[in-house]
Amino acid sequence: MGLIKFALRKPITILVLVAGLFFFGLNAIRSIKIDIFPDLNLPVIYVSHPYGGYTPTQMESYFGKQYVNLLLYVSGVKSIETRNIQGLTLIKLSFYEGTNMAQAAAEVSGYTNRAQAIFPPGTQPPFILRFDASTLPVGQLVLTSPTRSNNELLDLANVYVRSSFTSVPGLVSPAPFGGNTRTVVIKVEPSLLRSHNLTPDQIVTAIRENNLNSPAGNVRIGDLNYLTPANTSMKKVADFGDIPLYKNGIQTVFLHDVATVEDGADITSSYALVNGKRSVYLPITKSADASTWEVVQNLKKAIPRFQSLLPEDVKLSYVFDQSTYVINAVKSLAEEGAIGAILTGLMVLLFLGDRRGALIVILTIPACIVSGILFLSLFKQTINIMTLSGLSLAIGILVDESTVTIENIHQHFAMGKPKALAIWDACKEIAFPKLLILFCILAVFAPAFTMKGIPGALFLPLALAIGFSMITSYFLAQTFVPIMANWLMKNDHEKKDFARDDIQDEHAAKEEAAKHALEDHGKGETRFDRFRHRFMGWMDSMLAKRKWIVSIYVLAATGLAVLLFVTIGRDVLPKVDSGTFQVRLRSPDGTRLERTEAMTVQALQILRKMVGKENIAVTSAFVGTHPSQFSTSPIYLFMAGPQEAVIQAALSEKYDGSLDDLKEQFRHEIKKAMPNVRVSFEPIDLTDKILSQGSPTPVEVAITSKNKKQNVVYAYKILRKLNQIKYMRDVQIGQSFKYPAININIDRTRAAQLGVGVSDISRSLIASTSSSRFTEKNVWLDEKVGLSYNVQVQVPEYQMQSVNDIKEIPVMANQRRPVLSDVASIKMDTTYGENDNIGAIPTLSVTANLHKKDLGTAIDDVNEVIKSLGELPRGLTIEPRGLGQTLGDTLGSLQTGLLVAIIVIFLMLTANFQSFKVSFVVLSTVPAVILGSLLLVWATGATLNLQSYMGMIMAVGVAISNSVLLITNAEELRMINGDALKSARESVALRLRPILMTSLAMIVGMIPMASGLGEGGDQTSPLGRAVIGGLLFSTFASLLILPLVFAWVQGNTTTQSVSLDPEDEESKFFVPLHHKNEA
Repeated sequence: MGLIKFALRKPITILVLVAGLFFFGLNAIRSIKIDIFPDLNLPVIYVSHPYGGYTPTQMESYFGKQYVNLLLYVSGVKSIETRNIQGLTLIKLSFYEGTNMAQAAAEVSGYTNRAQAIFPPGTQPPFILRFDASTLPVGQLVLTSPTRSNNELLDLANVYVRSSFTSVPGLVSPAPFGGNTRTVVIKVEPSLLRSHNLTPDQIVTAIRENNLNSPAGNVRIGDLNYLTPANTSMKKVADFGDIPLYKNGIQTVFLHDVATVEDGADITSSYALVNGKRSVYLPITKSADASTWEVVQNLKKAIPRFQSLLPEDVKLSYVFDQSTYVINAVKSLAEEGAIGAILTGLMVLLFLGDRRGALIVILTIPACIVSGILFLSLFKQTINIMTLSGLSLAIGILVDESTVTIENIHQHFAMGKPKALAIWDACKEIAFPKLLILFCILAVFAPAFTMKGIPGALFLPLALAIGFSMITSYFLAQTFVPIMANWLMKNDHEKKDFARDDIQDEHAAKEEAAKHALEDHGKGETRFDRFRHRFMGWMDSMLAKRKWIVSIYVLAATGLAVLLFVTIGRDVLPKVDSGTFQVRLRSPDGTRLERTEAMTVQALQILRKMVGKENIAVTSAFVGTHPSQFSTSPIYLFMAGPQEAVIQAALSEKYDGSLDDLKEQFRHEIKKAMPNVRVSFEPIDLTDKILSQGSPTPVEVAITSKNKKQNVVYAYKILRKLNQIKYMRDVQIGQSFKYPAININIDRTRAAQLGVGVSDISRSLIASTSSSRFTEKNVWLDEKVGLSYNVQVQVPEYQMQSVNDIKEIPVMANQRRPVLSDVASIKMDTTYGENDNIGAIPTLSVTANLHKKDLGTAIDDVNEVIKSLGELPRGLTIEPRGLGQTLGDTLGSLQTGLLVAIIVIFLMLTANFQSFKVSFVVLSTVPAVILGSLLLVWATGATLNLQSYMGMIMAVGVAISNSVLLITNAEELRMINGDALKSARESVALRLRPILMTSLAMIVGMIPMASGLGEGGDQTSPLGRAVIGGLLFSTFASLLILPLVFAWVQGNTTTQSVSLDPEDEESKFFVPLHHKNEA
């Protein structure tokens, strides 16, 4: 009340404060960071270690398991997962909640450096990256050219574009996708080598001895200090062809006699296709503390400058822009805020017929939103999808405080009081109940501060957004609203001869108000007065049967809520039809890169034929594996081999078909056109990628044991059972374990007899089937651009097309024989194309997608499949992973949060009312709230997810606030008249209009969000629907059931105070003081 009095006495001061909030709030809007997600602080670190040419088994043995043994010493490690493919080990370290990630990253770096001592010679340090929401790409910067090769585009991207990213604050990017690094390639002809009795290793040795990177010395002659550079390295690429090759000590053969020298690129391991044509693109990411929106906008501004650095035939473009999601959500917030404010104003106008009062309510909404953003900025929060959801939700709630105040002012106007006195009495009367209501709403979000992991990181910013806005709303309702009411509102009921003594005390005032609400005003009755009289007639008949009605209500509401809870589907977040998708195509294991590319092009043609070329905005595809020198790339997009391709597609806004139906049709068309190709759709939205925590599909079952063959057997069992579930799609084993191989078994005895060492055989074999750069590092400096490039010897791929070509590889210098077949046996075989481990234990995963089914039902069915396998062999574990784990953690946290919120509110109400019974009465509307929320979620086909749960929790808070408004009044009246039945009846008459007004105002304020018509509306519409459903049912429960419960529970309750203070006059233990008469 002191706040109200201060505002009325110093109105200009309050206006200055409100203007200050607006000024600093608008300034905060300009400066606050705009991001897609809040800081999730994910406790994950990736270690990527390439070693070109090693098989998956070698990578697992030499690197993966060695890393596991060392990294177990890192503080806070929860699990270590490794993926081993040819030339790469990728390690994912997960940490326990609360681990100091900066310290953990430092320890990981220290232990990986220590590991270099036990790794094979020539091992380069790994790349270590902490995973967070900022790690995932927010778009792609594409380079295309009608005349240049991918390798040229990659070099341009690296030299000119990527190196200029430092001019864009916060912009980060891994190496370009889709090309190979520029390399001096020495392509030897096997037939020419044999004709000159040379081996590939001799070519490597000759290059090493003739292209040296030696330092220059200094010579001091006279007064000068001379540098002494020598031409130990080649000046031009063509100079390599003139390197002499020694043959029996006579320099008769040159390199150009047995090989061609090219200024080319490394062996092609991948292609990138943009709109079906070979291109190069840079995945765009940002630093952790940068704003996604600012980074992307600055990048777009810098593109013309980057373009000026490139040749005219190279085009630069930015596609798959994820930042538009959040800015569209900001636009939706503004639209929903405007619509909600207008609808709320119309609701106030409908009930009170007061345009000025409606204007005052509307004015408070932008003030609260702007202030909420100001405090979010002060607490280092960002504008993201969660804070925007909170602010959108707050719009519907904000009207509650101001609407109740305006309505109560009208009630006091009707008593004939002067305007200033009516406003003061009205605001004073509800000051404490409104404070209690504020605490109730804030209490439902208190669990956000105790929730852990991703649910906590997502829920806390939303809670802060609502909390800051609500606190500001309470402040304005106590200060700004009474000031504006004095200046703007009119009192047509003021009695000229009214005196303050007309209402002697507070109790009399309440009795007078109740009497006024119930009496018949004759011709002066408004439509609402007539409705109230009819309503009170229904209430009288229900009060007579209160025990039966309350019992039926409790049983029916609780039973239906439980039934709906087990019936409604469960997801982590609502399903969103974003118009984009990502799909992984898998050809048979070991398929050549060129064949996979052709398959990808055919798949893109099928897609264009399905939806029409005009309905595709852009497509991007990556085929094959990342070059081994780009060790960070697999963290952003993991590719297991040349048989894999990943397609990303964005449909145009004109396309109005269902994405689920499109995916189903695409599966069917691919199967018909390419029966051997497996299809698996993967998450493309950042939301899904982060929540899945690396899992490629919603359903992933991990089979783990030390027996790899046993893993395969059980993987096929699960595969068959999942295929029997109708809604499962893309069911497949994620790893390759039948990768084609040509095993070369060296006969060491035979080799020794022929004078050939295993090292000679190995080096010749590598140069012939791969590249010498894996065994002999050699670089050439291009003085024009000032960069060095690898020099490598290799046999052209087209020269190795049969087993016989392998057999004829020469292995001894200056000798026609022996060749490889003389010292080794060659056998066709299969091997593991990918070795995955959890810790040091091998694991396989069975993955699956869902077609028009919720994740919760799918996880339940997967668990049933696992149970149907019976008792598992010793040491074998089978468990669902990925999004299923996130679902359990999220819904478990939210259910606990809802329960905690109800308990906190119960305790708070008990402390206020000094009665457990009254607190129980207030909470009696909770079953109706939960039933209403679940019913509308079910009726609209939505699922129980993070958004709908938050809406349900919010509805509980608002419903309890309405209950507090009614029960506070009823209990006060009961303490005056001692009759619970009469008090229940009078309190309903008094609070009918404010409860209807606030509930309906919030419902209509939430309609724009619940409709899901705005940008990103699919993501937040379940939240709005849950709130609307809960409020609809809670409004009926508050007005029809709550008075019955109060009359029943408080019917025989004493009006005596619970005070134990003997000096308290209201206490039954009060002892009057007797004063002795002094003489």
